[in-house]
Amino acid sequence: MTAKATEFKHVSYLWDDAKAAEMAGDEVALLIYRSNLLGADLRLTNYGGGNTSCKAIAVDPLTRQETEVMWVKGSGGDIGTLKRNGLAALYVDRLRNLKNIYRGLQHEDEMVELFNHCIYDLNSKAPSIDTPLHGFLPFKHIDHLHPDAAIAIAAAKDGEQITKELFGGTIGWVPWQKPGFELGLMLRQCLDENPGIRGIMLGSHGLFTWGDTAYESYINTLEVVEKCAEYLEQNYGKKGPVFGGKKIQSADPELRLKQAAAIAPVLRGFCSSEKHMAGHFTDEHRVLEFINSNDLDRLAPLGTSCPDHFLRTKISPLVLKLDAAADLSDVKTLKEKLAPEFEAYRKMYKAYYESCKHDNSPAIRDANPVIILYPGIGLFSFSRDKQTARVAAEFYINAINVMKGAEAVSEYTSLPRREAFNIEYWLLEEAKLQRMPKPKALSGKIALITGSAGGIGKAIAHKFIEEGACVVINDNDASRLEKANESFHQEFGRDAFTSVILDVTKADSINNAFKRACLEFGGVDIVVNCAGISISKPIEEHTEQDWDLLYDILVKGQFLVTQSGVEVMRKQDIGGDVLNIVSKNALVSGPNNAGYGSAKAAQLHLSRLNAAELGADRIRVNTVNPDAVISDSKIWEGAWAEGRAKAYGISVAELPAFYAKRTLLNEVILPEDISNACFVFVGGLMNKSTGNVLNVDGGVTTAFVR
Repeated sequence: MTAKATEFKHVSYLWDDAKAAEMAGDEVALLIYRSNLLGADLRLTNYGGGNTSCKAIAVDPLTRQETEVMWVKGSGGDIGTLKRNGLAALYVDRLRNLKNIYRGLQHEDEMVELFNHCIYDLNSKAPSIDTPLHGFLPFKHIDHLHPDAAIAIAAAKDGEQITKELFGGTIGWVPWQKPGFELGLMLRQCLDENPGIRGIMLGSHGLFTWGDTAYESYINTLEVVEKCAEYLEQNYGKKGPVFGGKKIQSADPELRLKQAAAIAPVLRGFCSSEKHMAGHFTDEHRVLEFINSNDLDRLAPLGTSCPDHFLRTKISPLVLKLDAAADLSDVKTLKEKLAPEFEAYRKMYKAYYESCKHDNSPAIRDANPVIILYPGIGLFSFSRDKQTARVAAEFYINAINVMKGAEAVSEYTSLPRREAFNIEYWLLEEAKLQRMPKPKALSGKIALITGSAGGIGKAIAHKFIEEGACVVINDNDASRLEKANESFHQEFGRDAFTSVILDVTKADSINNAFKRACLEFGGVDIVVNCAGISISKPIEEHTEQDWDLLYDILVKGQFLVTQSGVEVMRKQDIGGDVLNIVSKNALVSGPNNAGYGSAKAAQLHLSRLNAAELGADRIRVNTVNPDAVISDSKIWEGAWAEGRAKAYGISVAELPAFYAKRTLLNEVILPEDISNACFVFVGGLMNKSTGNVLNVDGGVTTAFVR
């Protein structure tokens, strides 16, 4: 008989009998189904955390005899999105026979390579370090998760006694042990000493539960976590206010966002002292409850307990000693105040490394904080890309939940520093890091590209995201922006970009776009002035309104956007790039083109002036000159195409071929050609180049710069 969703208050019951019935007899399919359901509820496990397995009978391809095989989530990956190709499949008997050659705790790392000799499916994902934890237990289906409610008990000073009393001895307890072969043996010993238990709590770590079928394992997991969560809820407030009660009040939501946007680039600059970091900000209620509390100063330095938590968040956060309503407009004074705090954090982290390192430990990694807490305002996280920064923030919220629960029922205990170090600088963890793909050229970089809902701007945004950047796409046309937003989300997901309405002629709109960049990603490194308009008329037909519109969008817009971008870049103090998409018309005198051509010339010279002024800030200013980019261009939808065709005495349909034929290369210029030129300037090979002009026009001799 299946359970009902109404039986659970603290976890989500998602099992669908009809869907499961379609997979009857396929234990691996049911494993994946169960895993995806568990991973869909972040109260059960965090992103990328935990692993699941099943054991079933399969035919040995060599002997043609039936044999027991274990399918388990492979190294890396996430159970919420797990597919068959994310599993490792191993012979159960071979895996268990490794006990016969195990040389003890000091040598357990050498066992990982031997997992490869147990592989059943040669297309398997690499087995994870948790493989023996599943292999040494006899159950058909096993879940190893990191639910906040369970870890709160596992990380409590009296966790073992609480577990025994809460579950009446039906949940075993294994004290903290680093994941690996030894822990697998400890789990089996716990089961042998406590036959009939339904699961095992891992001290400071997580939970193991199981069942004879996928459904039984699923329900068992939900019931155990539900009981933990209900126990915590019943105890909140019994010992006193949560986290010792409020020390300060939160700033109102509008001020929180204002302060966060103002300080984010400064924080990002400090955190990017070794390499560019992308940022994330959240002021959700669980964060505010913790950072505004009396217990913040006591609990934050303790650090986290679960290995998954501190691997993402570092051993402890940096807590800013800054009033929520502080005046952040004086950037120089703000940096002078914050610099000692960052230096103290780096010194603490280096001391932690030096005091815990072994002779063969990997070199110290970036000593900057990942998590920064601003009391009254919110939580900032910084990492190599947006997704990693966002997930780090989510993991720290998991840690907050754990501290809250543990403090409610007992006293929170974190891992000893040396144990934490042995996880963070584990040689196997280092090997995993070394196997990760190398960072892309624009990883950690943030770009704001005006007019990026179509045409050249959209192609630039697409290129930059492909090369690892986070991008702020924008347009003054809401419907056009919405279409671009949908296509980018479908192709790249939520962490690669954000979108905002932007009118480059209005300072408030520009400032709002940069505020979005700071809140979403922590700042900006690349500003591309691409928004444009084209009006082609003989001088006698050109109106004052035409003239003002051209100069407002092309010249004033470029100036205002650059001005706001430079303000953010100076806060970061890590350099940056301004790219101006101008035109070959800035260099060539064409017919019926006085307003547009002169505005383009002004854009080009403004680029030179900005390059000369901003070099001291390590901000490079360069120009890309396209010509006749017709594909997907809003400019060519209306009167401009008709005006240019009229000027040259041809039809609109003949324009692409006409433009191609007048070039040295006889080529049609596409938006992708311009995006490639932009990447040339910002991709890392031209870091000592500024004030330059790159023509992408197929070769128009009259546009040669010299």
